[in-house]
Amino acid sequence: MKDLKTKIEQLATKYTPAMIEMRRTLHRNPEIAHEESNTQKMIALKLKQAGCMVKTNVWENAVVGLLKGHGKGRTIGIRSDMDALPVTEKTGYKFASKNPGKMHACGHDAHMSIVWGVARILSEIRSELRGNVKFIYQPSEELPPGGSKFLIEKGVLEKPKVDMMFGVHVDPGIPVGKAGFYDGPMMAEPDDFTIEIIGKSGHAARPHETVDAVMVAANVVTALQNISSRQVDPVNPVVLTIGTVNGGVATNVIAENVVMQGTVRTLEKKLNKIIKSMIEKIIAGVCRTYGATYKFDFIKGYPNLVNDKRVNDILRRAAADLYGKKAVYEIPDPVLGGEDFAHYAEKLPSAMFRLGIGNRRIGADKPWHHPQFKLDEKAIPFAAALLAYGVVLAMG
Repeated sequence: MKDLKTKIEQLATKYTPAMIEMRRTLHRNPEIAHEESNTQKMIALKLKQAGCMVKTNVWENAVVGLLKGHGKGRTIGIRSDMDALPVTEKTGYKFASKNPGKMHACGHDAHMSIVWGVARILSEIRSELRGNVKFIYQPSEELPPGGSKFLIEKGVLEKPKVDMMFGVHVDPGIPVGKAGFYDGPMMAEPDDFTIEIIGKSGHAARPHETVDAVMVAANVVTALQNISSRQVDPVNPVVLTIGTVNGGVATNVIAENVVMQGTVRTLEKKLNKIIKSMIEKIIAGVCRTYGATYKFDFIKGYPNLVNDKRVNDILRRAAADLYGKKAVYEIPDPVLGGEDFAHYAEKLPSAMFRLGIGNRRIGADKPWHHPQFKLDEKAIPFAAALLAYGVVLAMG
């Protein structure tokens, strides 16, 4: 095992320039959800060059590569998301996006190059692998309901059956040179909703003849905050945000309709099941009080991302063996963002670690989805070696 660890470290160094070049090419040519066709072509070619059997007809622009070892054993899956965001880039990179209004502002370009690096590393030691590795390049992570759900339905976890799944996501809040771990529910279930308040229009000078949809909507917005402040146990995180409010046609006309859109994020499964009814009960009560009616559309998002401790411990050991205990960062709290890797974690033992990319000196300190989002590229070979060694440990 010691010799394999050393070999993996050497190969990660060997392929560092190629991984960085790949990341920059992908960054320069971002494609948003459901449009990743050129990205698919590049990934498929790269995986074939790494010695993988490649499929591109599983679902939309997905790519699945299979690397067979020389012994029977587990099949380990490694997932990379592929899609960029509808964000206008302001990084100042020489390799900045050439596609207006589109940017890899969440690190998926790095994820793709890291996972390809793992394929290259493991292909050179495949004679030592007791099992298989399935590289799942997944489109449409950023757009609910997410690509993972459909890939699973199409059988991506079968033939051969995946026994364990690894995931990686960059994190600018963790310094480069560290890998962050959290056991259990690490990310929320993010559900979206639309509320339409239907009142009765009229002249602003005769409000008693109307039902003011703006006033009713304002009361709904305020009342909904009682869910987190008064109706849910404060030790169970929940956040509800109304992100858009649109209504009215003129200053002297009382609005007949107001449409609001929002999101609610929960970590506790019991609360996930009842949050829709809690929201609608409040909407209905406020509307009944003021004589309005409503329409309510609730869209379930990704499930909670729950990391399996056994899988996390494999990756923790890989990080510590390669880089020392200082490289293992224990994430103190979950976050209320969503991640469709959660669909894999519902089906089989899985864990996603957070890859430290933070480096304020080079401007790698902006949050996900920011137009100036950057990363320290030293994290790329770090993660490729960690995942490759994690595969070896997982196979036993």
